[in-house]
Amino acid sequence: MSYGVSSALQAAVYQALIADAPLAALVGSAIYDAIPSGSLPSIYVALGPENVLDSSDKSGGGALHLFSVSVVTDGAGFQAAKDVAGRVSDVLVDAPLTLARGSLISLGFDRASASREGTGATRRIDLRFRARVEDDN
Repeated sequence: MSYGVSSALQAAVYQALIADAPLAALVGSAIYDAIPSGSLPSIYVALGPENVLDSSDKSGGGALHLFSVSVVTDGAGFQAAKDVAGRVSDVLVDAPLTLARGSLISLGFDRASASREGTGATRRIDLRFRARVEDDN
């Protein structure tokens, strides 16, 4: 197994999200690798947790990355969050990402969870994606 491709995968996912004009039309520049301090916009996208499993074989090192991208809003209802989550999914599923290290073999949708946080004023959709990578090192 190699965890060496993780940083390159995260950077490529982030770049794909911030480069997508339709997503920017929905959330502006509110796409975060790390949540900034201070006030947050009414709706934003944030890269989230990741779990990695060995996926090596005779041909070399590989890994299965299960990573989350979250859409968070304080707006009423889930509609705006679902519109953004749908666009995030459209951007990432089967995306031909170029990694600074290793190779992306596949990138697909795994699951999503929509919930209310705290007193219910904040809504959150956590999308989980499955990326299979090979490490060239």
